[in-house]
Amino acid sequence: MRIRTAQSRATDPEGIIAEIASGLDIAGQGRPAFLALHFAVGTPAAGLADAARRLTKAVHGGSSCLGIMTEAGVDIETGRAVGAFAIWDTAGSYGTASRDLGADAGAAAQDATEAALLAADRVGEIPDLVWLTVAPGQEERVIEGIRAVIGPDVMIVGGSSADNDVSGAWAQFGPEATHQDGVVVSVLFPSTPFASNYQSGYAPTGNSGLVTRVEGRRLYEIDHRPAAEIYHRWTGGAVPVAGDEDLSILADATLWPLGRITRHVAGVPFHLLAHPAVAHPDGSLDLFANLSTGDQIWQMQGSADSLVARAGRVAKQARDGIGDESAGALVVYCGGCMLSVRDRMEEVHAGIDTALGSVPWMGVFTFGEQGMPTGGRSKHGNLMISCTVFGG
Repeated sequence: MRIRTAQSRATDPEGIIAEIASGLDIAGQGRPAFLALHFAVGTPAAGLADAARRLTKAVHGGSSCLGIMTEAGVDIETGRAVGAFAIWDTAGSYGTASRDLGADAGAAAQDATEAALLAADRVGEIPDLVWLTVAPGQEERVIEGIRAVIGPDVMIVGGSSADNDVSGAWAQFGPEATHQDGVVVSVLFPSTPFASNYQSGYAPTGNSGLVTRVEGRRLYEIDHRPAAEIYHRWTGGAVPVAGDEDLSILADATLWPLGRITRHVAGVPFHLLAHPAVAHPDGSLDLFANLSTGDQIWQMQGSADSLVARAGRVAKQARDGIGDESAGALVVYCGGCMLSVRDRMEEVHAGIDTALGSVPWMGVFTFGEQGMPTGGRSKHGNLMISCTVFGG
């Protein structure tokens, strides 16, 4: 296996792909078996997809908040950065497909997974890894749809596509179509080992309660009281309540997510996070992840220091899981976390690069993260970090 990455700041799709092809040395290396392209929303997705499809059949695209990062550096200032992560692996198999989510996100994900397996010429087989990009909103249903095809235990890693301001300008694309509300599934059968780590940079406070009313991603009550009232108290007033109109609390809530314990690892609880986004006048909260009635939830708290340091630790643990020389890595870092430590992203980059040993790697900034907790099954969460390292 060989991995290379490239970045581009060109302004037009043809120029971008020309720079990417040069940076990846397509002329010398040949067409990659798999190509992930992630990009700021200042780049037109449809034009980028059309140009990228000339490079390989298994092309996987998704937008990323403000930009991307690779081992070459962080690019979140131009608004049009594009990053590429390419794998050459003659002994492995790779396939990608995409679908509009439509009225049934689970069915769309199932169809995309089956099409990706067909593209990889591995129909009826179980991939080692799924790389996932999906529009925010129905990630849990998408994971269920993928599992309907390949079973519950396959590692699903990736992130929800993002824009710069939660206005819905995100985009996704696969080998045949470009989407604004879609899912892209890549099935990977690499010929070398890989390891992945999925964590957050938050710790529980002493406050917890039961979800007593929830509908979809709108949380109405905690312990039979208005959720926003309880949440405001738990955060010590750090996150405000709404007045007569809906109130965006996305930025205020970044350091104050809600967490559910999904399992214990060596006696330590693993908290899967949900990020509150909007407070409503009726006391309810909109979240970026699903909760269920009866869930025990904890008030979590993070800091800029914890968000900066955690990425390097996650990368190191993933790198340690390989044991042999690594070829490269894919990193998913929550877009909300990135925005809260934007002025310290060079530190985040340095921590990851040091942990990975300066191999080729690409990082994307997402509005939801999918990964597999240690010893568990793949989940969707918020404000999370993942690192997936491929052996050489």
